[in-house]
Amino acid sequence: MSGAIDGPGPLPAGWQRLALKELCLFQAGPAVKNEERTTADAGVPLVLPRDVVQQRITPTENVGVLPEKAHSLQKYLLAEGDVLVIRTGTVGRCALVTGTHAGWLYHANLFRLRLGTPDPSLAAYLAGYLSAGFAQRWMDKRSASAVIPSLSIRELGELPVFVPPSAEREAIGATLAALDEKVRVHSEIARAAGEYRGTLADLLMTGALSAERDSSG
Repeated sequence: MSGAIDGPGPLPAGWQRLALKELCLFQAGPAVKNEERTTADAGVPLVLPRDVVQQRITPTENVGVLPEKAHSLQKYLLAEGDVLVIRTGTVGRCALVTGTHAGWLYHANLFRLRLGTPDPSLAAYLAGYLSAGFAQRWMDKRSASAVIPSLSIRELGELPVFVPPSAEREAIGATLAALDEKVRVHSEIARAAGEYRGTLADLLMTGALSAERDSSG
């Protein structure tokens, strides 16, 4: 099949090749009307697709769901070890849910993947696997060819997953998580430097700050 994930040869001893649906339960996020939203502080925080960045949840807006509405959405609450995947638009971007975001809700354009049996090392490995280039290409090829790409639960469930023994997948997950953290830190430094550059340019080009005084300390 075009776009299938094929390994370089037979899998190493102890590895398994499973369909994603054999590992996880899938749940698309609930539809929440604008009038049912509030601030995250006044209700239950809501994870938006744009909050899924570099395998982490990074809130970009102070958005939540009204408590009375959230009460009816208990089955959609996030738990530590869940994995969120964007299903429309920028298909395939994913994030591992940590304890910080447990009890939050998630947007209708996200899938929640939940392991049948909680397993922190497998959850971390799965988040890393889904973000790998070959898995991303697999999802991209299977996104519906429409104006806005979308991925169905049926299609995502067929994604092949190569699962190593627990000790190896724990090491793989930890290695990728450490790299993700480095990327996150450098991205934050770049963002802060960009903001500083904009502020400094405003001051320099309005005469509020002298470049000579600034460079001389």
